Order: sequence, then C-alpha cells, then structure tokens
Amino acid sequence: MDETYDRQDTAVVTAVDEYDMDTLQPIADQLSAAAASHRTVVLDASALTFADSSFLNLLIQLHHTTDLRIAAPQHQLTRLLELTGADQLFDLRPSVEDALRP
Repeated sequence: MDETYDRQDTAVVTAVDEYDMDTLQPIADQLSAAAASHRTVVLDASALTFADSSFLNLLIQLHHTTDLRIAAPQHQLTRLLELTGADQLFDLRPSVEDALRP
C-alpha cells in the first residue's frame, strides 16, 4: 500500500509494487496532492518493483510543478530513467534521508 507522510516540511510518498496505466491512478492522486501542498516532494521508490512509461510521464509532469526528488530507485526504475535520458532530469538520491537534505 502506498503511503504519504510529512517530514521536515516535505511530503514523502512511498511507492509500493508495480505501476502501469491500469494501476497508476492512486499514486498519481497522492503525488498530485503532495505537490499541491508542499514545495518539495520525495518519492520513496525503494519498494517500487516495476514502472512503465505512464509512470515516467507522471514523474515528468510532477517535475514541472514541484521540487521532486526520487529516493532509493531500484534497478528497474533506474534503468527506465537511464534508457530515456530522464536520469538527467530528476534529482535521484540514494535514500529518503538523503532526499530530505537540501
């Protein structure tokens, strides 16, 4: 189950499991709500096991509306970001604790 919580005036959204166009809506709603109420949003991707282009599109949209940081991306997400060149766009951090630092 996905989770959102506040830490140091930053919203941390934890993504769990797989995301594709059929399962994207709950995490999209959480990330959008977090971006609407916080200047910085950390996506804890440590438990994310799969993400497709619809998830990537969501992240790109959020990048334009908030300071989005992606914490602890696993191999599949990292590979998706590298293959598309999006790894140069996003602020990738090794852990949530690192992502909470300026």
